[in-house]
Amino acid sequence: MAGVQRFSVAEERSGHCAAMDQHCLYVWGGYVTIEENEVYLPHDEIWVFDIENGLWRVHLTDGDMPPSMSGSCGACLNGKLYIFGGYDDKGYSNQMYYVNLRSGNREFTWKQVKHFKGQPPTARDKLSCWVYKDLLIYFGGYGSRRHNELNDCFDVHDASWEGQMFWGWNNDVHVFDTEKQNWIQPVVKNSPPQARAAHSCALLGNKGYVFAGRVLQTRVNDLHFLNLDTWTWSGGIQIIGEKPPGRSWHTLTPVGDDQLFLYGGLSAESVPLSDGWIYSFKTNVWTEFKHLPKDQPR
Repeated sequence: MAGVQRFSVAEERSGHCAAMDQHCLYVWGGYVTIEENEVYLPHDEIWVFDIENGLWRVHLTDGDMPPSMSGSCGACLNGKLYIFGGYDDKGYSNQMYYVNLRSGNREFTWKQVKHFKGQPPTARDKLSCWVYKDLLIYFGGYGSRRHNELNDCFDVHDASWEGQMFWGWNNDVHVFDTEKQNWIQPVVKNSPPQARAAHSCALLGNKGYVFAGRVLQTRVNDLHFLNLDTWTWSGGIQIIGEKPPGRSWHTLTPVGDDQLFLYGGLSAESVPLSDGWIYSFKTNVWTEFKHLPKDQPR
């Protein structure tokens, strides 16, 4: 049975999912490094941070639970937490699960999305998504494909010719309609961003922004948006003035109607960052925060 424990604190972790619903932040999965080994955190726990009272609680879950993974993409829509993709010891996933966060009985029961129409994305982790209307719109990620799945949306990094498996970065767009339970791959216009993983996505109006991420052997600092009504890419936005350094594993969060807040990540030299930046859509300028603590990179 599912249950709840109060007034504890979530373990430190990386590669987890964190998504907001109403006034609570829901955290699932990820891993912790113990003596240079990556240990996946329990798949039957959802940690909840209440931003109104500043307290953590942990829910034990049941049902058709996702395996313990890192690099999954988590998003909240209409009171449900959706988990797609990820990586564990068995490889990359392209499965989707969800849990109703507003069930009323305080029990969290996972369900796997099994009966859907359309073709889901190939298996991958470190992807991002936009929540728009009743849609979950996924972009990018690193994963595996078979030979017959190779196309222009995939940059090959490694291959097993014996098993006919390829690993690399993606830049395709896939849409899951939560009402119709239907996967769609829209035909996008203009040139998409280069294939990447561990990037960030954020929504302003009907524009889905993408910033930075791991591209081949480097970490970039380019900014793009996708018009989610016309499926038209902007091309790389030509920023006025200074730009944040390249990075991956950072966060990008909408602030108001026309600004994005960037924080932290991993630098091109693989150093954890603690800088913060604001991007203004109106002025097309990045502005660095000067007052953030420098001793808490993440």
